[in-house]
Amino acid sequence: MDYIRITKENIDKEHICCAMSGKQCLAKKEWLKQRFDEGLVFCRSVERGKCFIEYIPAENAWLPIKAEGCLHINCLWVSGALKGHGYAKELLARCVNDARAQGRKGVCILSAEGRKREFLADAKFLAHEGFSTADVSDCGITLMYLPLSPDAAPPKFKPCAKHPQAAEPGFVLYYTDQCPFTYYWVPRVAETARAHGILLPHHVFQGARAHARGQRHGGSVRPGLKAFPRFRFL
Repeated sequence: MDYIRITKENIDKEHICCAMSGKQCLAKKEWLKQRFDEGLVFCRSVERGKCFIEYIPAENAWLPIKAEGCLHINCLWVSGALKGHGYAKELLARCVNDARAQGRKGVCILSAEGRKREFLADAKFLAHEGFSTADVSDCGITLMYLPLSPDAAPPKFKPCAKHPQAAEPGFVLYYTDQCPFTYYWVPRVAETARAHGILLPHHVFQGARAHARGQRHGGSVRPGLKAFPRFRFL
């Protein structure tokens, strides 16, 4: 498979395969444009479909993790007719090779305990590729890690994500434009909350200032959508 790297120069004319049409796509593209100077890489297949990887230096990831010297994979997604051809392995290898070229200590990514969860990486696939569990949150989200240096310390969740709690009453939702699917799910979560009489404070994080806030509040756990019904992630 041949791949295209999305950049500031071509993003306006190229399809980003994780995004739906309309506002979702535009918001995601604007979010990407602001991240490219921070080292973000978005690489997709030349064929139309969901076959791409997005990663960034962990110090710039919109996640509450301590992963000094690592690359963090925001998303690795291959689906539909493109599954089963080894493309996920190829994309992961591109990221790992890039990490080595940059002198990075390792690569990390979010997954989950037990069954494969939507919008999170497949733990079995990652384990087969040499990843192991570095940390686990109280709500079952796992931080998986591939070390590239013998003296590399495993990454960890920050306390706000390791033991998540909400400072506000109700089912508290934080989200960003990192994932276009928030435009689909946030209104549906709000509608369901109203139907059941559940209080739903929700906050969208945008820009560098929002990134800093996200690091304190727990940030955006894949796919840019996170909720605290006191002690659980969505």
